[in-house]
Amino acid sequence: MTARLADIAAQAGVSEATVSRVLNGKPGVSPATRESVLAALDLLGYERPLRLRQRSAGLVGLITPELENPIFPAFAQVIGQALTRQGYTPVLATQTPGGSTEDELTEMLVERGVAGIIFVSGLHADTTADTQRYEQLRGKGVPFVMINGFSPKVRAPFVSPDDRAAMRLAVTHLVSLGHERIGLALGPARFVPVQRKIEGFTTGLQEQLGLSQERAGEFVRHSLYTLEGGQAAATALIGRGCTAVVCASDMMALGAIRAARELGLSVPGNVSVIGFDDSPLIAFTDPPLTTIRQPVTAMGQAAVRALLEEVGGTPAPHSEFVFLPELVVRGSTASAPRGRTSLSGTSVSRRSTAERDQTGG
Repeated sequence: MTARLADIAAQAGVSEATVSRVLNGKPGVSPATRESVLAALDLLGYERPLRLRQRSAGLVGLITPELENPIFPAFAQVIGQALTRQGYTPVLATQTPGGSTEDELTEMLVERGVAGIIFVSGLHADTTADTQRYEQLRGKGVPFVMINGFSPKVRAPFVSPDDRAAMRLAVTHLVSLGHERIGLALGPARFVPVQRKIEGFTTGLQEQLGLSQERAGEFVRHSLYTLEGGQAAATALIGRGCTAVVCASDMMALGAIRAARELGLSVPGNVSVIGFDDSPLIAFTDPPLTTIRQPVTAMGQAAVRALLEEVGGTPAPHSEFVFLPELVVRGSTASAPRGRTSLSGTSVSRRSTAERDQTGG
């Protein structure tokens, strides 16, 4: 018990006597110090004594499209922690192929009396989806907040990264390294984040290299948000002579690296690759991945604040809170290769932008 008290005291930055008073529910401890001790208990993995456990203020649902992509567990962790600190109990509901749909998960959460729901990359991000489902949910008196994928048709607070700015950051970085043929690999065109990334990418190429929107669009490839999807898109882009590929997710970027290697090329020696998200462990890939960091912590906390304002009767504005991304430079980007690069036996020379525009190649 002494060692346990010492560990908790060290973590909370207080004396063992103070820890003892908190654990035994004795007076003489300020609310801030008491919270520090309880937080230390949680961080060290100790269970709170029954008398100190906060009664749940209610359930809050969190719906994600999957958990295989590391970005979704990252959001779930941040949101879950933020809800717990406010006394709420998070309920994670995840879609699976051939399993429950978003509508079914929503109905299940409503039946269990959740105080509100946070949707991460849900059907609200799909421009072809019927948004009436969200009006029906609002009609049931259930507050909700959306992360990623703004829709003017849905009356709710939205939290998003600035996808356009993210792509301009990536393009600017690659052009500064001497790259002139830059490709973009992303998901299906019907999703709002995809459309915004394309706008930022083509604008970046226009600003940095003078390419027309139409010309820049030739270096965009749609696929799936998977390693295999990234590999397929990158193979096509490298085949067009791209010396750099920007990907809409870190998973796709890992697929792009695989594509380059299967073509006998090195990353970043022959091809530079940039991901998106800065998922956990992505800094430890081979090579460490240069990526656009999605501000998950700030976004998740903002979503929780907006939702709890709604739950508390002071609705947040039905608008979009946009968070600036950050370029994290690691080992998967380098100066553009000089001279000719052999792609499956085909020699591709790097020419000036003006020459390519004249020839259409």
